[in-house]
Amino acid sequence: MTATDILFTVLAVPAALLLFDRFAPLTAGRLGLALEQRLSGLRLRQGSAEGFAMPYLEGGSGAPLVLIHGFAGDKDNFTRIARYLTPHYRVIIPDLPGFGDAGRDPRASYLMADQARRLAALLDQVAPGPVHIGGNSMGGFIAGQFAAMYPERAASLWLLDAAGTEASHSSDILKHYDATGEMPLLVKKEEDFHALIAACTDKEPFLPHSVRVLLGRRGAADFALHTALLKQMKEAPLLQPQPAYAAIPALIVWGEQDRILHPDGAAAFAALFPNSRTIMMPGVGHLPMVEKPRETASDYLAFRRSISAA
Repeated sequence: MTATDILFTVLAVPAALLLFDRFAPLTAGRLGLALEQRLSGLRLRQGSAEGFAMPYLEGGSGAPLVLIHGFAGDKDNFTRIARYLTPHYRVIIPDLPGFGDAGRDPRASYLMADQARRLAALLDQVAPGPVHIGGNSMGGFIAGQFAAMYPERAASLWLLDAAGTEASHSSDILKHYDATGEMPLLVKKEEDFHALIAACTDKEPFLPHSVRVLLGRRGAADFALHTALLKQMKEAPLLQPQPAYAAIPALIVWGEQDRILHPDGAAAFAALFPNSRTIMMPGVGHLPMVEKPRETASDYLAFRRSISAA
């Protein structure tokens, strides 16, 4: 191969990828997400619960670690951090009904207890017995609900900017939603996805154009359903003190610049879970596992080592 051939390859391949990203964004977006899943040691599996398809990502071996995405999110919210976790644990990341590639039913209830029950039904099939469970935002709310409903199955909790307490729900964005019905997590048209990412992060992470288009179009297609689901979620009973919570080790993580759920929620969760420790992350918004995946994973690995040694 001549120097000219090498130069042509160096220039042509990125140019071709850029054109693919711009002019076939849906295909490029799906391929990009699949590639990132592979790089994180994850494989796509098919599951179901209560008549809903619940696909999930799985990788690694050892004690099961189940990760639950937030509202308007999906299983790929945890793909980047998973590469630091799959060398240590069997990581399971499902799409919840109503989100991602999971099934949808506009007549169904999507309250936290319903989603926790569906998650338990999925885990009956793929990871029976105790699991370590983590969740971001709505996913943290569901993780707390799961621990209340099935305390014998919750080996530990990892709560990342979690919903479910009055303090965490006191943010300006949620107050604005209560007053106007407007919420950046509700994507009405493809272009609104930019506002969602901007609201959820302190510094926007890199996302290819194609992935933004793919997720923006998916969000817009779900606008009516997610509008109804958000109303259900706001009406859901908040987490309350439970006798079982005292025995469950919990790591509470919160981005200091979170604008979706107020950082005061960290102290509220610490009061709910006496056997917990809290990490506040400066320069991080609502998505620690996306904004600083390596640091967030390192903190979690240290937490798991500490509870194993106890």
